[in-house]
Amino acid sequence: MSHTTDEPISGEEVRDVATSAELLVNWLRERASVVVAFSGGVDSAVVAAAAFRALGEHAVAWTSHSPAVPVSDRQSAEQIAREIGIRHVVVETAELQNSAYVSNNPDRCFHCKSTLYSTIRAWADAENYQCIVSGTNHDDLGDYRPGLRAASDWGVLAPLAELGMGKGDVRRLAHFWGLAVASKPASPCLSSRIAYGQVVTLGRLRSIESMEMWLASEGFHDVRARLHADGLLRIEIHPQDVGRVLADETRGRIVAHAESLGFKYVTLDLGGRSSGSMNRVLPVGL
Repeated sequence: MSHTTDEPISGEEVRDVATSAELLVNWLRERASVVVAFSGGVDSAVVAAAAFRALGEHAVAWTSHSPAVPVSDRQSAEQIAREIGIRHVVVETAELQNSAYVSNNPDRCFHCKSTLYSTIRAWADAENYQCIVSGTNHDDLGDYRPGLRAASDWGVLAPLAELGMGKGDVRRLAHFWGLAVASKPASPCLSSRIAYGQVVTLGRLRSIESMEMWLASEGFHDVRARLHADGLLRIEIHPQDVGRVLADETRGRIVAHAESLGFKYVTLDLGGRSSGSMNRVLPVGL
């Protein structure tokens, strides 16, 4: 079922997407009410759009208010929820009060998602919502994602994964339903930019977010500002932007801005933009 391109959808593919859309809506319709763990990314947006089509006022999109979530992502979530028409709530979560999360070991995502899903569960129970669903898709099951264990612990269901829908299918559904987020790049939480073993602090999260926002204002989009030991900043950008970064004037501005945010060393990753690059240090098979 999975597709992997963002090319225009042919007539044959439209029929496939329409079938996928029907399957997803029907899966959600079997639930009395749902809370969608809603980041505003394409996966959770597709689930929220299907939930609203299936259940109307008995579906709600639930977004975490956390220092690890970029402000731009929270604003995007609000915009996408309005576009869908689904009720949207934003609730504060308290990851930074969890010492296991702050210590930033390789299972950090488990502790993050445990905090998230336990908070959603308490809210859902208080508001009489039956089911919690996430945007986890089938392709996610083959990656290192300790947060999936937290989802299992808290009974969070993943309709996309259950229906065998991968990232390509999800983007096609988003285009099919006309969602503005259809081509939005993935945007993991800011804590994922901090190397394992380096503690997560509010100051570090804000510095990383500020650096990425500044780079975006300079025309470098879908970048990562990754923090390593000794205040070392490793910037990941797309290969086509490397020449512009290395120009003397631009390079000087980047270094100066990074140092103003507290970074001690500023490096450019010649490997380019890479999702999940912090996981390279983990043992094979973890």
